Amino acid sequence: MKQLNISQVDTIFANGSYTIEFLLYYKNKINTQKIKSALKKLSTDFWPIFGKYESGIIHFDTYVEGDCFEEDVINEDFNYDLSYREFYEKYNKAVPENLKKLFFLKVIQYKNGTILIPKMKHLAGDGYSYFYFLSVLAQITQSNTIPLKGWLIRLLARPNHNRTILKEFKLPNIELTQFKVAKNVTINDEFISKSDVRKMIREIADNADQKVSTNDILSAMVVKKMIEIQKDKVNDEYLLNMPIDVRRNIKEYGSKFFGNGLMFHQITFKTVEILKSDLSEIAIKIRQGMPKITTQYYEDYFQSLERIIDEKQTDHLRPYDPETGCLVTNLSRLPASRLNFGTGNPDLIFPLTIGKNAASVLADDKNFILRLVY
Repeated sequence: MKQLNISQVDTIFANGSYTIEFLLYYKNKINTQKIKSALKKLSTDFWPIFGKYESGIIHFDTYVEGDCFEEDVINEDFNYDLSYREFYEKYNKAVPENLKKLFFLKVIQYKNGTILIPKMKHLAGDGYSYFYFLSVLAQITQSNTIPLKGWLIRLLARPNHNRTILKEFKLPNIELTQFKVAKNVTINDEFISKSDVRKMIREIADNADQKVSTNDILSAMVVKKMIEIQKDKVNDEYLLNMPIDVRRNIKEYGSKFFGNGLMFHQITFKTVEILKSDLSEIAIKIRQGMPKITTQYYEDYFQSLERIIDEKQTDHLRPYDPETGCLVTNLSRLPASRLNFGTGNPDLIFPLTIGKNAASVLADDKNFILRLVY
């Protein structure tokens, strides 16, 4: 019977508090029989997300369609003109909260298209892993009528599941802190022209002789907006928290690593300085505060998590603390072109995972979209 130990980073999500969930809408209806067939095939290649978790170990479990798939048919049109808040309130409970496995796919067939709502517990993997699996699922769904092609796709896409390849780890028998999701939040979208961001990057390079990234600029905007919106509630110090994908830097992981190939990095600001600083100054501080990811640096990060676990300070095992700062997750490069289940790319992608004092960076053709939740 296959099983694997979770990693040090996985412990942040082992309490079950965090999930990854998106709504994908397709105007052209999808053949769900093909999706169900593809799910069954991939349940062996991506077995951990169809497994069960217990006491620091993910165990292989027999694939049962009803444990991870459900389809509803609604005899009305899908309304995609809802507000962001209305979208969230209507669909965030569409998938059962208490999943039997680490992944669940809800399908809703409307008269004018199909909605897919894949939900994955963050313990199973990060956002990269989530879309890695969905893109392979889409390819297999398309290739179901060509058996050899499907086999080849599975062979080439087969993931690396060894989560402790870099540093061995066994979670001790401790009680992990449960974190509640804030319900009474405001969701607000800010549209930022891509051309304005490119212009700001050039100006900073010319005036300050400092290279900054698009993410530095957008994170600076989030920090400034969050503090300005809540300046009567924030502390003297404000923490910007960012998940960093380490796959490109850790050769033992590589692009096929399936799990949480992450580290959560913090940059501390003085609140008063943010209020009086312009965006370029904040972006430069963010760039100068970014770490150089090496194998040793990442092993040291593991060590810091192990100390927290050894000292049983499990309230510190979280991506961020909404009372002391914000979390910025950049989703502007979602692989929409790889989510074609046979009828075209999604016509709408809407993130259903939110958290208080968290921001998602999304994008359309001309703009970055800062989805602020506070």
